[in-house]
Amino acid sequence: MEVDVAVEAVIPYSREVVASFAGDPSNAPQWYADIVSVSWHTRPPVAVGSRMDFEARFLGRRLRYTYEVVELEPGERLVMRTADGPFPMETTYTWESVPDGTRMRLRNRGAPTGFARIGAPVMAKAMKSAMVKDLARLTERLEQR
Repeated sequence: MEVDVAVEAVIPYSREVVASFAGDPSNAPQWYADIVSVSWHTRPPVAVGSRMDFEARFLGRRLRYTYEVVELEPGERLVMRTADGPFPMETTYTWESVPDGTRMRLRNRGAPTGFARIGAPVMAKAMKSAMVKDLARLTERLEQR
């Protein structure tokens, strides 16, 4: 079973501000509650081919995975895929200017393997809840800047 979860929020800042902050993987621990750390394999800034290790806590487990940037349209779209990790996952950010700021969409999709396949529905529900909270945290972090 594939997991495919998407959420969106309007963030009251310009697309340039939101995309610049959220699109920099180094900032992920500041707005993702489950991300503990990010370490780069390649030199920043983010570009197609950039690789970085993420360490996260999710559903009581500690996870380590390597993301590779596979698409980048600065200020509009960022797509990262796991190059190494517990299961194949793709994360997509999109940013769109709207009258009240920026509509940010966050999508995670992948195919859990092994025992994780059994828990895919529970995983998807937990992911959605976390992603909604993460977009709220992003707004809070931008307010503090």
